[in-house]
Amino acid sequence: MEYTNLGRSGLSVSRLCLGTMNFGPETSEADSHAIMDRAHEHGLNFFDTANVYGWKQGEGVTEQIIGRWFAQGGTRREKTVVATKLYGSMGDWPNDNKLSALNIRRACDASLKRLQTDYIDLYQMHHVDRDTPWDEIWEAFSVLRQQGKVIYFGSSNFAGWHIAQAAEAARTRGFLGLVSEQSIYNLMTRWAELEVLPAARHYGLGVIPWSPLHGGLLGGVLRKQREGGGSRSSSGRSADALEKNRDTIDAYEKLCAELGEDPANVGLAWLLHQDGVTAPIIGPRTVEQLDSSLRAAELKLDADVLAKLDELFPAPGPNGSKPAPEAYAW
Repeated sequence: MEYTNLGRSGLSVSRLCLGTMNFGPETSEADSHAIMDRAHEHGLNFFDTANVYGWKQGEGVTEQIIGRWFAQGGTRREKTVVATKLYGSMGDWPNDNKLSALNIRRACDASLKRLQTDYIDLYQMHHVDRDTPWDEIWEAFSVLRQQGKVIYFGSSNFAGWHIAQAAEAARTRGFLGLVSEQSIYNLMTRWAELEVLPAARHYGLGVIPWSPLHGGLLGGVLRKQREGGGSRSSSGRSADALEKNRDTIDAYEKLCAELGEDPANVGLAWLLHQDGVTAPIIGPRTVEQLDSSLRAAELKLDADVLAKLDELFPAPGPNGSKPAPEAYAW
């Protein structure tokens, strides 16, 4: 497994990040623990979660599963860079969500308790809070850092100008500020290239793409359908997106077949070739899915393949091969 620094920080993380959103709702606790053990065997040290994962309000189901895994010992906690998030509603009262100083304090303490640890490596804002000033947010975060409860801070689902706003507010306080941004980014959703990625590179944030396979559409969905396998891409919005992009996805799967590579690994590998990307988030539901994802970390795509992928999935804007604002202006 290769490692890289998370943004401009000195923190070393694996080039693939283990996403845990399936732990609880889709994957049993025993299987979740087995996946995390196997992740360590493969050298993955970067795990991502959130206080709302598990989707039972206020319970933090997924954090609890990870906490009980840490409690088994064997240097599980020491070997893991654990990233969690706050913002979503953990209760029905007004201050049970978002980024007020009060909720930051309460949410952090609750996550620490569920994770059965005394510090969080990377604490991420799950969304922008337009109602709380940055002075309040950074003051609350600085207290957590002084208390030793959090080491690094990151954002998620921020626009480029939100990253700039947060970074400049931190700078005025002499605070390290953000070291990462977790954004939706994949071959089919490349809008982050216009503003988010340039802002992240400028301010030294490592980009952690979520939904790297666009809900499974880049994971060989057509092949799986032909083979009679079930797929979460067969219903709802994913089904609509599949029909709209069927020809492109078919051409993509044929290109992957010519390469002799699984489409999921090509999609992940493409992200790892993008400037500023630290580690795509993989969300295996089984140990076997985790094992198969490891190929992406070693897969090198040559310039010809990258060009073909750009033809199939063009960058956004009429001049998408150029950076913003030239991508959409002059």
